[in-house]
Amino acid sequence: MIDTTKQYDTIIIGGGHNGLTCAFYLAKAGKKVLVLEASEQVGGGCSTNVFHDQFSVSSCAQWLYQLNPKVASDLKLNSHGLEIAAKDLATIALSEDGDHLTINGDVLSGAGVSDEDCAAYKKFNTQFKKFAKFLSSAFDRRPPKLVENNWRDRITALKLGLGMKLMGKADMQDLMRLALINIYDVMEENFDNTLLKAAISLDAVLGTHMGPRSPNTVYSYLYKKTGEIFGYNGPSLPKGGMGSITKAIAKSAQSVGVEIMTGKRVQNINLDLDKVTGITLEDGEIISSEIVVSNADPRTTHYDLIGKKNLETGTVRRVRGVRMQGNAAKLHLALDSLPSFKGLTNEEMGQRLVIAPTMKYIEDAFNACKYGDFSEKPALDISIPSIHDSSLAPDGKHVMSVIVQYAPCKLNSGWDIAKNDFKEIIIDRIRDFAPDIRDKILHSELLTPADLENRHLNYGGHWHHGEISLDQILMMRPFPGSSQYKTVIDGVFLCGAGSHPGGGVMGLAGHNAAKEIIRSSK
Repeated sequence: MIDTTKQYDTIIIGGGHNGLTCAFYLAKAGKKVLVLEASEQVGGGCSTNVFHDQFSVSSCAQWLYQLNPKVASDLKLNSHGLEIAAKDLATIALSEDGDHLTINGDVLSGAGVSDEDCAAYKKFNTQFKKFAKFLSSAFDRRPPKLVENNWRDRITALKLGLGMKLMGKADMQDLMRLALINIYDVMEENFDNTLLKAAISLDAVLGTHMGPRSPNTVYSYLYKKTGEIFGYNGPSLPKGGMGSITKAIAKSAQSVGVEIMTGKRVQNINLDLDKVTGITLEDGEIISSEIVVSNADPRTTHYDLIGKKNLETGTVRRVRGVRMQGNAAKLHLALDSLPSFKGLTNEEMGQRLVIAPTMKYIEDAFNACKYGDFSEKPALDISIPSIHDSSLAPDGKHVMSVIVQYAPCKLNSGWDIAKNDFKEIIIDRIRDFAPDIRDKILHSELLTPADLENRHLNYGGHWHHGEISLDQILMMRPFPGSSQYKTVIDGVFLCGAGSHPGGGVMGLAGHNAAKEIIRSSK
């Protein structure tokens, strides 16, 4: 039981990495903070789960490549148990003939890649890293509202304008042009190698309701590339899976006085007219607080926790307009031993492996999802983390984790009927590259977007709590009127991936929200 006689300055709903990060900064500023997590463990989408006897896997987020270094330093995550099992991994785009393309930093090899493409890729990487640096400069502060006379917002806007100007006229013009087109056209402009174009396109669409030809895919690619500005030259694997990150954040938060309660699902946020008074748990228990911070997605926060009846019609419509259709599934395999991928050594199997032969292949996979069906030939992002981290599986055995693009949250035929069929399609696709994969499987688990929605309570199973797109960034994230972490309800704030700067295991949404709450309470 929670001691309801205690007075909490802030209650945070959701023990995901942003909620815990927000809690840390608030407690460090002297606030008495309570974090309530519905599941039996903290983590949310950044968690590690046992899915078979002695086999563990990162259940949603699969790679670490965006954790902000300032957040990691402030929270002293290394001192609280975070260890990296492997870092700066290469991406290997698989070819059915075994002649694969390896992308290691800005160096390309294999798949008959030409000298021209190698040179073009270095040039492309340099320019897009410059764009990503400009983009990330606005990530660690609240997004500016230009219509209000606020000096802090004006300074932020001026810094953004100056940053764009300092890129130089040619790069500035290129950024404005490229941001408005799609990744397919950008790839066609720059490269000839089919595997290279497809691998970059896959990075631009993972976790989204977009295909390579969709608008906003250049921006979503740039968003992912901000990880390089934070010091990642390829994906990393934390020891113990992604859940070890949130465990370390939780320990850091507890070290400054944050109270964390798991298995406590919040039923609703309590209001007195348009001001928050606390929360009610699912078991009926009421906890009072003048500030409530939601780490849930914007739709769940406004519709389920605050309640439509407590919102103006315009706000209800804006919430409904937030695009957040999850389209990525996760396949987890417990393996008796390492499979044999054609053309790969055991060491290479420990890198990031992608199955996306062409941009058309990815676009065709997306076409099925647009009409409520799963892809018969999905694009896959594969990790065998146990190669680097033996704690995830028994001795000599392995786990495989696969991001599957595309699978709609709401399937026409219903997932109860089609789930096993889709799982077999995915395994068959892996078998095209690893012929003995079926002989190695001890157990399998497929999490559809509907499963991810139910497990992590994120509407639509969308990783980012809303598309990362030009109409849902900065002062428009999650929607106008709730873009600086404050909601329309006095005392209710947002700190999750649906807020600026967005999703990914970054920690900045929680960091920024805490800073805004501290300022507003002075």
